[in-house]
Amino acid sequence: MTVMADVIVVGGGVIGLTTAVTLAERGLRVRVWSRDPAGATTSAVAGALWWPYRIEPAERVGDWSLATLAVYEELSGAPEETGVRRVAGLHHGERLAALGDWSAGLKDAREVPEGLRVTLPLLDMPVHLAWLERRLAAAGGAVERRAVTGFGEAAERSPVVVNCTGLGARELVPDAGVRPVRGQLVAVENPGIEEWYTEADPASAATTYFFPQPGRLVLGGTAEADDPRTEPDPGTARAIVARCARVRPEIAGARVLGHRVGLRPAREAGVRIEAEALPGGGLLVHNYGHGGAGVAWGCARAAAALVG
Repeated sequence: MTVMADVIVVGGGVIGLTTAVTLAERGLRVRVWSRDPAGATTSAVAGALWWPYRIEPAERVGDWSLATLAVYEELSGAPEETGVRRVAGLHHGERLAALGDWSAGLKDAREVPEGLRVTLPLLDMPVHLAWLERRLAAAGGAVERRAVTGFGEAAERSPVVVNCTGLGARELVPDAGVRPVRGQLVAVENPGIEEWYTEADPASAATTYFFPQPGRLVLGGTAEADDPRTEPDPGTARAIVARCARVRPEIAGARVLGHRVGLRPAREAGVRIEAEALPGGGLLVHNYGHGGAGVAWGCARAAAALVG
C-alpha cells in the first residue's frame, strides 16, 4: 500500500470538512475526497440556522449541539471571513420545557407569548464552506475532487478512512436506513427584515421560515421524506412565499433571486458515529446521518476520538 495520508475523509460537505479540519489540527495528514466542490454539496443549500432539528439519538444530540454552538459563537466574531453571524429571531410556538436538558446552554433564550426568542448562529453556507477549506489547507490538509465507489479505494492510500458521505452512505456502506428529506428554498431580495423566524408544522412536510443572509432573504421550506427530486417545484415555491408573507407581508412583493433544492441525509436510527475494521487491517470511522441539524463540530470531535 502506498500511504498518501494518515486519514482520508470521504465526503466534502460541512460534516466532512469540519471533521477533516479537526483531524488536521491534531497533527494528522488529512486528505478529503469529494465528488463535488463544496459549493455544489447539499450543505451549500442549507439556510442555515444552528438548531438541533430532526435529529437522533436524543441522548447524544444535546452534547454535540452545544459543542457546535460554542464554536459557531466564537467564529461569529469574524462573520465576513467565516460566514457565521449571531442573529436574533423567533421560534414560533416553541417552549424551553419541550427541548430537553440541552436548552440550559441557550444563553439568552426567553419565552414570549408567540414562542421562544433567542439569538443564534446563522451561517452563510457558501462562505462558511470556503472558509473551512482554507482552514484545512492552513493545517496542511487538502481536498481532492474524486468520486468513490467503495471505501477500499481510500483504504489503499490511508490506514484510516472516515465516512462523511451523507446521502451517499445509502449505497456505499450500504445503509438502507439513510433517506433523502427534500428541502426547497426561495431566495428573494430582502425588504428590510433583520431577524429570522421559524414555524414548524409537525403534521405536515411544510415548514415556514426566513433567514436574513448577506444580499438576500432565504425563505423556506419543506421536509419531504423519501422525495429525491432536485429540481425546484414552482407550486411549492409559490406556497413558500405565501406562508412567509403571512408572517411578514412585505415578503410578498420581494423580487425572487433564485430557487434551491437540497436532499438532507437523514437516517432512521439517527446519526452514526462508530468504527469498524476494514479488510486488510484498515479502520473505517462512520460519521453520517445528520439530517439538517447543526452538530458538525460536536460530531467531528466524536469521530476524531475514534480515529485516535
